[in-house]
Amino acid sequence: MVPPSADQPSPSGRLPRASGAVATMVLRPDREAARYGVIEIDAGARIRRFLGTPAAVDVPLTALMFAGVHVFEANPRVTEELMRLGARQLVRVGTTGALTANIGLGDLIVASSAAPVDGTVATLMGGRPIAPAADFALTRALVEAAERLGVPHHVGQIATIDVFSHYHPDKHFVDPWRAAGVLAVEMEASVLFHLAASRGVQAACLGVAVDIDSGDENQEHTYLSPEELNAAVERMIDVALAAETD
Repeated sequence: MVPPSADQPSPSGRLPRASGAVATMVLRPDREAARYGVIEIDAGARIRRFLGTPAAVDVPLTALMFAGVHVFEANPRVTEELMRLGARQLVRVGTTGALTANIGLGDLIVASSAAPVDGTVATLMGGRPIAPAADFALTRALVEAAERLGVPHHVGQIATIDVFSHYHPDKHFVDPWRAAGVLAVEMEASVLFHLAASRGVQAACLGVAVDIDSGDENQEHTYLSPEELNAAVERMIDVALAAETD
């Protein structure tokens, strides 16, 4: 992901899943790029040369400098690779679907645990029950950062699902989780928590509520507008970056 400029089109804020990549690097133009390590991208904003490797590339490239921020696709393969490379703290930052009316659109949700409604954790555990929980210290750091920045937030259990509830054939699919006090649903946190805990790595989840399914009989799903979504995501990223941990 690179900033727009006169000679470099914006990639329109694409994240890994939307672009088909497993990771995004935040890059920027800098006169000192060669000193700190040049990352070169093609016209489609895909990295084609990293620190001069490979030596020859058959398309025009733009040289930029890495700004120090990665965005990774949250799947077990990427999580395992990050831990193998030495990552010690992993935070899932993304969207969630809120399940209770007291959560406002754009509010942040800090997960204390993630009910594994998805099939991945069950497969990894051979069907044995487990309750994947977030790391307490990392979760507390996110909560404290939200408090310092004055960002509305909620702390509690979420549920990781395989299918967006709007597309599930059972329109009451999420009702049991709502009744159990689950705040929101998403699609990655439980396996992240499970894999991190099994490797002694800290993991947490920070989400922004982009729609609300409160279960009310006459409720119509409500969604954030694109402008509101961009602002909410910026607040979420600010909180993630402001979290102070050892």
